[in-house]
Order: sequence, then structure tokens, then C-alpha cells
Amino acid sequence: MRIFRHYAELPAALRGGVVALGNFDGVHLGHQTVIGTALVAAREKRVACGVMSFEPHPRMVFNPSLPPFRLTPFRIKTRLIDALGVDYLLMQHFDLEFAAHSAEDFIDEVLIKGLGVAHLVVGYDYAFGHDRRGTPAMLKAWAARGVQNPATKEPAGETGGGAFGVTCIGPVTAEDGAVYSSSRIREALQSGRPREAARLLGRDWEIEGRVEHGDGRGHSVGFPTANIELADYLHPAHGVYAVRAGVDKGGATTWLPGVANFGSRPTFSKRDQLLEVHLFDYDGDLYGRHLRVALVDFLRPERKFPDIAALKAQIEEDCRAARRCLGQAKE
Repeated sequence: MRIFRHYAELPAALRGGVVALGNFDGVHLGHQTVIGTALVAAREKRVACGVMSFEPHPRMVFNPSLPPFRLTPFRIKTRLIDALGVDYLLMQHFDLEFAAHSAEDFIDEVLIKGLGVAHLVVGYDYAFGHDRRGTPAMLKAWAARGVQNPATKEPAGETGGGAFGVTCIGPVTAEDGAVYSSSRIREALQSGRPREAARLLGRDWEIEGRVEHGDGRGHSVGFPTANIELADYLHPAHGVYAVRAGVDKGGATTWLPGVANFGSRPTFSKRDQLLEVHLFDYDGDLYGRHLRVALVDFLRPERKFPDIAALKAQIEEDCRAARRCLGQAKE
């Protein structure tokens, strides 16, 4: 998969393809339906299949003071979309200048002149352009009028061409009727329900980051941890989780069971929020390496302990609970 950061960079060989449009934060099962539909259409037409998303997320541009909310920052989103088999990802740089494009200009300048789209696939709730005035209905109306720009009555595109098809995907639901949505996944994670989030994502939710040096307290109580700051990731519920951690070894990722605490470590009067991961039966050096941590289940809320002995006893119980959850129980 090739990656581009501006619509003007797209080479001629990839123009004229099918494009899935959306923010795709989470790349959940609903998003995968949108992208999968685009991929099928592209293969039928024998043209390139692309995904157009935005970086940074528009919410971070318009409301930079918002608490962290992203399910899949750039690195993970790129990997997940690549795994779906598309030909290219346009992660369009988003700033206030780009946001000023009217919906009509976005269609004409970006989609038609920039990408030369033959067909678009969008979700039912997709919005675009200044003040989010653009809708799937607008795209369909534009396509139905062929080459004419409905705003200016002028031909769309540099050559007077530019008619394209549009497929709008309605709400995609699970067997229990739950709609696959990023907001629902965020709510599940913030409420300590990672298994529900996994059902909507189609996989366990992951946090990925570089392992940082901590204060060494994990070693002092017999449970060394790999420490990761969450940066712009959504902050899940504070507490202890059964996890699987992916350790990169060459070109492969080795997954290991473990237990993790996310929170502010009140026993030690800390305030910064940190993910601390203890891997079972692992004694390698992880400092400075990237670690993928999949939250499997929520074991208990974070709490303050009266002393180190009480904390150590609880960690031992947390390890046993996590092993049972992960099918790693020791006799």
C-alpha cells in the first residue's frame, strides 16, 4: 500500500479509481464494510482502490483542548487499513486552511481534479466541507448531474469531465443490533468494557507506544513493568486489565500474556497517567522498543493501597486472574 499526505501527490496511475472516504478512527467493522465495498467495486472495474482519511483528526484541529479521544492514531490506522488490501491511503493533511474548503470545492478540487474519482463509497453519516455542509445526498446529487457543478453551474473538472458513481453504506449492525460506531467503542472503553469494544472493532483494542524508563518500583516489588505513555490515545477506564502484548522481533510480532494497570498509581501519590504492563515469564529488555498492548478484559478498578505489602498481594491476585482470563492459569 502506498501512502500520500496530499491529494495533489496522487500519480496518474492511481487516478480514476474507487475511493472510500471517512475519518475511520478505530477502523471498526462498520468502517471495514465501507472500505471492503470500495475494494470490491475497484476490482470489478479493474481500477485502483484508495482510502482517503485525514491527519490530524479534524476534532484535534477545531478543538485542540479536548481530552485525548483517538482509537487509532496514524501508525495503527495505517497498519489496519493496509491489512485490508487497498492500493493506497491518502492521509490528507488537515488544518484550518484545508477546512475552509466549501463542500462544493472539496468535490470539484479534491475529488474530481485531484483524485479523478470514478466511484466513491461513504458511510451514511459522512460529512465534509466547511461547516460540514457536504453530505452523501450532495455527492449523489452532484454525480446525477454529471459534469455540472451544482453550485456554480460550471463544468466540473479541468477537462469538463468528472461524473462519478456514489455508494452510501447504511448503518452496519452486530447480531445484537448494536451499530458499529467509534463513539460507542469509546464509551465502552471508558466504562471498563473492553470485550464490548472488541466485538465492535472486530479485534481487541490496542495501545502502541515506546517503552519508557519508569521509577523502578515494579522491579522492587517483584513485578517489573514496561511503561507506555498514551499520548493522544483515548484514555480507557483506570484499572487493571488482562492483556496480550506484541513484542516485535525482526519482521514478526510475538504475542505474550500479561497484566497491566492504567492510571495515576495513587499508592505512590502520582498524578501522571501511565500504562504499566507486566509480561508473564518474560525477562528481556524492552526499553526503547515499540510495544503493542491489546486490552482483553477489565479485572478491577485502580485503587490506593495502605502499604507495599498490600499492593504486592493484590498484584499477585491480579496476575492469577489475568492468567485465568487468558487461558494461562498455572496449576
